Amino acid sequence: MPSSEQRRLARLIKPFRVEPGAKVDLRKDHDPAFHGTYVKRRDAAGALAQGVVQLAEYQDRLAAQATYSVLVVLQALDAAGKDGTIKHVMSGVNPQGVSVQSFKVPSAEELSHDYLWRYARRLPARGRIGIFNRSYYEEVLVVRVHPENLDRQNLPPGARSGDIWARRFREINDWERYLVSNGVRLVKLFLNVSYEEQGRRLLSRIDIPAKNWKFSTADIEERGRWDDYQHAYSEVLTHTSTEWAPWHVIPADRKWYARLAAGAVILHEVMRIDPRYPEVSDAKRDELAEIRDRLAEDGRPQRNSHRARATATAAVTAGS
Repeated sequence: MPSSEQRRLARLIKPFRVEPGAKVDLRKDHDPAFHGTYVKRRDAAGALAQGVVQLAEYQDRLAAQATYSVLVVLQALDAAGKDGTIKHVMSGVNPQGVSVQSFKVPSAEELSHDYLWRYARRLPARGRIGIFNRSYYEEVLVVRVHPENLDRQNLPPGARSGDIWARRFREINDWERYLVSNGVRLVKLFLNVSYEEQGRRLLSRIDIPAKNWKFSTADIEERGRWDDYQHAYSEVLTHTSTEWAPWHVIPADRKWYARLAAGAVILHEVMRIDPRYPEVSDAKRDELAEIRDRLAEDGRPQRNSHRARATATAAVTAGS
């Protein structure tokens, strides 16, 4: 039975979930400025801090159990806040149990394989949390908006016939079902930023010297294809939100709320796994008890010898 905390998280994240089978139109169905019942940044910051502590505890159990892994698929348009979300949500977890993978332009080796190959190679091991900062969904997003990328994939003629995007949606859904059935829990997050807020953030990368390094002219070129990306994302959310791997659309115009919302979805999924520390058998407990007794006995002579040396030193000092 879900705990009261799980029920609270479920209520918080319910507006973000894309119900399987629902037809999504980002421009109408999801408000990037939504902030729920949180009005003040400090209230959301306090809730996020509490969630970070809980996530750290559950991550420790996840690693000890080593049965499931969690894959966070993080998608967004430029300047939506992916890096900041990772930084704040994962700030309290053990870095040994988390890996972040960023996927850039595919290499020659990667292009010589099927389009899912490079992503499969970087899946998290059991007991770990993996984050894909952009993911295999780029194959039905960027590649769809820039179909010339298909030419570089050296696909056989039959692979480009018919509706390639519908086929890839089906292939991704099947692959995700396979991953889930083998213990990889998927958390799919789309950070939904508005056109106006994206513009303000890109301007800040020019106006604030400390942010100049973030600016890329490619971001401006992609911004010019805003409508194409809105359509592509709407199609992805419509066709790949499934019962086994649903999408959550995170309102991203307020960074402080986006971080809280993203953290809540991740924590809720890990709590659903309910990882436990491995139980120790009675025979193992007996063995540990014997080892403890030996360790305790080994320590006593050392403490006694230290006390004897200290007494002898004091006697010599007093005699002199």
